[in-house]
Amino acid sequence: MNFLIVRLGALGDIVHAVPAAAALRRAYPDARIDWLVDARHRAIVDLITIVDRAIVLQRSNASGWLDATRRLRETRYAAAIDLQGLLKSAIFARASGAARVIGFSIWHLREKTARPFYTETDRRGRLEADHVIVKNLRLLSALGVHDERVEFPLAEVPSPALSAVRASPGGDRPFALINPGAAWPNKRWPAERFGEVAAFIKEIRGLPSLVLWGPGEEGVAGAVVEASGGAARIAPRTGLADLLALSRAASLMVSGDTGPLHLAAAVGTPIVALFGPTDPHRNGPWASDDIAVSRFGACGCHYERRCRQQDWCLDSVSVAEVTAAIQQRFGK
Repeated sequence: MNFLIVRLGALGDIVHAVPAAAALRRAYPDARIDWLVDARHRAIVDLITIVDRAIVLQRSNASGWLDATRRLRETRYAAAIDLQGLLKSAIFARASGAARVIGFSIWHLREKTARPFYTETDRRGRLEADHVIVKNLRLLSALGVHDERVEFPLAEVPSPALSAVRASPGGDRPFALINPGAAWPNKRWPAERFGEVAAFIKEIRGLPSLVLWGPGEEGVAGAVVEASGGAARIAPRTGLADLLALSRAASLMVSGDTGPLHLAAAVGTPIVALFGPTDPHRNGPWASDDIAVSRFGACGCHYERRCRQQDWCLDSVSVAEVTAAIQQRFGK
């Protein structure tokens, strides 16, 4: 039996879909499970150990769509499961030629126009609001899978970044990770405050911090280091495998709502997260011990990339509030 999972991106959303793939594998251990993913996010799907093949959408144009559809149709799928809920993802699920095309009910779709492309949907009502991981797992009930265990079968591979950290002076000591960047400006907490948090972690817990950065974020990481008073240093350049390895080795991560946060949570790193325009009950850390400092209730720009209000919600989060959350997390 062959299954297709459609979740094109983004990084954190793909991480949140991994437990559904793991549950599908537990229910059908001999099945073939393929995953359709955007080229920008292929690396994370390649690290999911229970996925047999990543089918990559190389280009978001007509030729790219046709090429991806051709490769999908090389396999006869018993079911395609759309874990994205967009018109684009629903079209691909249907174009795969799968006998069954399964998606979310219209109340839980990001784009309502996706609904006509499904042969079946889940039966959840309008008011049900679960964490997205649970939402994904419950979609599998259409296939007779009622397993809500949350597991992340992610491979462990060599990491040049972790090796460089371990080889540096004092690199054998425990450390914390600070992740100040975010794709949405509305999710970014001031770099200077992250630096003050790093200084607190070093003074109170004796942990130096590594500051993670992505493309275009070196300046932000440098500002965190400068504000830390020597308690933090910039992490080496990282790929996804490096982020996983550093997270597995870290004693704590402090971060906004970004892909690296969700990767760290997936491998069990203790988390203190900062949430503004997104809802931590839906998108945040799922482990009961992890802590989200949230302004979602006060935010006037829910799920918007940029703030439209005079008072930016995350600006009201103080260093003292975050350091108190860190103490509480270590206490757990």
